[in-house]
Amino acid sequence: MLRCKTPPPFTRRQALALAAGSIAGALAAVVPLHALAQAASWPTKPVRLVIPFPAGGSTDIVGRLVADKLSQSLNQPFVIDNRAGAGGTTGSDLVAKAPPDGYTVLMGTSSTHAIASSLYTKLPYDAARDFAPVTLLGTATILLVVHPDVPANSVRELIALAKAQPNKLSYGSTGNGSVSHLTAEYFKSMAGVEMQHVPYKGDSPMTVDLVAGRVSVAFGTAVAFLPYVQSGKLRALAVTNAKLSPVVPSLPTVASAGLAGFEALQWFGLLAPAGTPKEIVAKLNDEVGKVLRQADVRERLQGLGMDVVGDGPDAFSGFMRAEGVKWGKIVKDSGAKVD
Repeated sequence: MLRCKTPPPFTRRQALALAAGSIAGALAAVVPLHALAQAASWPTKPVRLVIPFPAGGSTDIVGRLVADKLSQSLNQPFVIDNRAGAGGTTGSDLVAKAPPDGYTVLMGTSSTHAIASSLYTKLPYDAARDFAPVTLLGTATILLVVHPDVPANSVRELIALAKAQPNKLSYGSTGNGSVSHLTAEYFKSMAGVEMQHVPYKGDSPMTVDLVAGRVSVAFGTAVAFLPYVQSGKLRALAVTNAKLSPVVPSLPTVASAGLAGFEALQWFGLLAPAGTPKEIVAKLNDEVGKVLRQADVRERLQGLGMDVVGDGPDAFSGFMRAEGVKWGKIVKDSGAKVD
């Protein structure tokens, strides 16, 4: 009769060694050791911050302010790379296809990550799948402005003028598919008016022509327009916020001035390529949060018409989903399309 020998019991040292090996193996499976080391030392070289609009515009102004502060706190340059074109989608696509190593990040906006997926029939990236959200920096007041030669001092007067002269007024935008483009199309749809669209490659060239009177009307951020409104070179009629803006409290909302329910916001956020180690995303989120809590940064951004946010990646992801639904409806209702 065969008898099976019972194996000797583990010694305490053997048991501890086995447990340690199991834990190490489990940790390695969940978080690769090289990723932890990479995150701990990041950044060890310059980081490229892609701004998908030209220099001098609102996205560029906000991005440069944050980049300068991050360069100081992380002891590595955050180098601005302006990649304008196609309503911000050119630069966004560049980041979507960049190595997910934490050394390329994007200043995303309403245009690139809430509007584009509904507006473009062939978008080269997936706004949800191809990016790792870092943080929502803030939301910005949008102004409805006209050149001083336009004989309209209110939203109602502008609507009446546009109805009396169909397609005689032109409106500028920061590009096809931009928030300024879609906000104007939304306005046209709700007001029942026709105006000619003149797209530009960002805030700066649009504002130059608007101040010169080559276009008559525009929707744009207080960041871009407020200095010209204050100097009298542009006339502001309203804000597109749901409530009065503390930056320009004398201006009514578009909703209260003639188009009930009208609301549009511009926002700015940091995103990395999908697959960027979560540890790097978390570290960048933490550092940006510290920057946004600095008194001089908050004062500067608020002076530009921004409500500073600085949330976490999950909250920012949820915010973008909600914004995508909202702007998708606006795109559908306005009938706007860009190929």
